[in-house]
Amino acid sequence: MTVTVPLSRRRVLQRFGVSLAAACALPHLSHAATPWPGRPVRLIVVYPPGGVSDGMARALAEPLAQSLGVPVLIEHRAGAGGSLGMDALARATPDGHTLAFSAISPLTLHPLLARAPYDPLRAFAPVASVMRTPVLVVGTPAFAGRGFGELISLARRQPGAVRWATSGVATIGHMVLAQVRMQSRTDITHIPYQGGGPQLNDALGGQFEVLSTNVAAQQLQYIESGRLQALAVGAPARIEALPAVPTLAELGYEKANRDSLFGIFAPARTPAAVVQRLNAEINRLLQGDTLRARLREAYNLPAGGSIEDFAQEIAADRRRNRALVAGARAQFD
Repeated sequence: MTVTVPLSRRRVLQRFGVSLAAACALPHLSHAATPWPGRPVRLIVVYPPGGVSDGMARALAEPLAQSLGVPVLIEHRAGAGGSLGMDALARATPDGHTLAFSAISPLTLHPLLARAPYDPLRAFAPVASVMRTPVLVVGTPAFAGRGFGELISLARRQPGAVRWATSGVATIGHMVLAQVRMQSRTDITHIPYQGGGPQLNDALGGQFEVLSTNVAAQQLQYIESGRLQALAVGAPARIEALPAVPTLAELGYEKANRDSLFGIFAPARTPAAVVQRLNAEINRLLQGDTLRARLREAYNLPAGGSIEDFAQEIAADRRRNRALVAGARAQFD
């Protein structure tokens, strides 16, 4: 039976190196040229150990290994907002034995701001979206004020004095900062780190005034104890764990109100049957109580869906970011 995909969707999939067959019902891997998996699968986590991505990658790797019948080995390749890890993936053999767990920003934001060592349109095959993570904006002990409004007032009174840390250049946290700076017309100093984990110790030590990070249990514990102050969240609505904390949209910063979409990627030209099998396994695990509970415990929202759905979301985010960067490129310096 021939399955027809509309031209616009066809182009989206082809740009990511995903054949149309990967978006349709496929036979099982017995039809593939070689058995897969034939050895352990390497899962590159493009951020440092200790952050939300590390914990969720491990939570996914264990049941995925059981499903595939081979070990799934975590390998951290942090730096450049996830781009170093994605470059390692782009250079890997496209046989289904090397994957990456990453936010979509190394494909949709970083290449708009700096020259990427890979082609974001053609180097990767989207496999499956895994989770959405709200962005949390917090004040550290170096910020003596209360609330987001006082933070902006301080930035206006003392240009450059407010230091805002993110998990790296061209990350979603950097996008939030850039939009806040542009709309508030303030001079806020960007402090980029290589990931969400390393910046937390410096935040607790008051090495800067504010940071944007993914919502996670550890940060919430420090907020509850008073060591950090929750100022705002980037999410469609207020999060259950912090019902009194407004979203950036509520504060009037609609374009800064962003969350992070994480997923699994493979190198382009990975066999379509392998990509489809992985998509099916990940979606099955996301429907299970165990992984959904782990995600919600870490304040992440389960995602999932078809390969085509994931490719469409990435393409839409790239278009949105291109428009934002074009209107405010100076804010990303």
